[in-house]
Amino acid sequence: MALTTTLFLSILGAVLGMFYFGFNTGVINAPQDSIEAFINKSHQVHYDVVLEKSTIGTIFSIIVAMFVVGGMVGAMSGGLIAEKIGRKRGLILCGTVGLIGGVLSALSQPADAWELLLVARLIVGFSSGLFTVVAPMYLSEIAPVKWRGGIGVVNQLAVTLGIFISQILGLDNVLGNADNWPWLLGITAFPPLAQVIILFFCPRSPRYVYISLENAADARAGLYSLRGSDEEADMEIKEIEAEKQAESEPNMSLLDLLKSRTLWPALTIGIVMHLSQQLSGINAIFYYAVTFFIDAGIEKSDAKFANLGVGAIMVVMTLVTVPLMDRLGRRVLHLVGLAGMLIMAILIVIAASIESSGAQIFLIIVTLGFVVFFAVGPGSIPWMITGELFTQGPRGAASSICVLVNWSANLLVSLLFPNVLVLELKEYSFLPFAGCLLIFIVFVWLALPETKGKSVGETSKLVQDKKFMSGRKYT
Repeated sequence: MALTTTLFLSILGAVLGMFYFGFNTGVINAPQDSIEAFINKSHQVHYDVVLEKSTIGTIFSIIVAMFVVGGMVGAMSGGLIAEKIGRKRGLILCGTVGLIGGVLSALSQPADAWELLLVARLIVGFSSGLFTVVAPMYLSEIAPVKWRGGIGVVNQLAVTLGIFISQILGLDNVLGNADNWPWLLGITAFPPLAQVIILFFCPRSPRYVYISLENAADARAGLYSLRGSDEEADMEIKEIEAEKQAESEPNMSLLDLLKSRTLWPALTIGIVMHLSQQLSGINAIFYYAVTFFIDAGIEKSDAKFANLGVGAIMVVMTLVTVPLMDRLGRRVLHLVGLAGMLIMAILIVIAASIESSGAQIFLIIVTLGFVVFFAVGPGSIPWMITGELFTQGPRGAASSICVLVNWSANLLVSLLFPNVLVLELKEYSFLPFAGCLLIFIVFVWLALPETKGKSVGETSKLVQDKKFMSGRKYT
């Protein structure tokens, strides 16, 4: 099977949304001092009041939090939008909203209105939340079965590229300064603009068109454009038809899914997989790496470059994982990733507890090792696993619930790590993450089936027919 131009463009169109999500995850933190100065200036211009430093910090924290709040609302809405207007049109809607958020971000400084920046970050977060639901769904439904894992990793590769590029552009001598920070936030409008243009030349999800819209002719035409072969299109249409005939669940709302006991095992697996990503401690690294390194005794200039190393390693290791996903499988890579992160988390605690220059270097090394193991499995697999566990009917609702849990856990870590764990546990702040990782390893070992090479219908039936928590018997 060859990679057709249409399949390439469809993948690119989807993952640009995940790039947008990755870029915006932490981009606003780099120019914090400049944005806080802008908040004070704009407030003084409009209200003739000089804000206290604590008030400025509170406003900035609210602006940062709006991204996650918007993301959670977007995650809750994503499944419904994907079911009502389809995956491709849902992505175009996401891109349009994301474009508006990027433009408003750039206009906040010329308008001298920090309130506009707050609204812009809410819109950017909402769009990102939609992307994290709809993009993985579209990718899982257009990907050939034997490439589904690798294409799912490309999804995470786009996220890591977005994070890394935002780190580079956010440096003081690039765009993370008082003169250029509106450009830093505003250029986020370009990926969704490119996405909307590209998606106009891409087909709708053949699986959605065939099963949900019951339009076999259009579904086959879309498959042919994606596969470039009548034979492969016909074979896949038969597989989709078999899934449709075997599917016992109609299109489901969030409440319908929660009431369906037969789907609880698959939903539990999906939720825990997303928790294993967010409660692993990786966002403590992404959000607070510079502060973390400085607190460990590393100079600020060196800490910023160490943080760039974190982003670079994420990109490289995610790229390495692309061919491994469909060779070794999701289950093996996720277990290896979690086990490696557990070891690295323990070593991070040990290194942070020792006061010496050698320990500082060792801390950087084991932190980068932590990121390496995250990229092996936990970084990408949760985004793809929901699409592999659920058939067409409940997939949208299941994706919304799992991604909402992901965003909620993200918010929990961002609040607890600096305000509770670091203050109370100090150098032992990664111990709770080590405990969570151990729990996730046990769960994945017992409960996660291997989805490599299986159709969605086969995987869904496998989970429903087997006793829950008997994952070691799954084949």
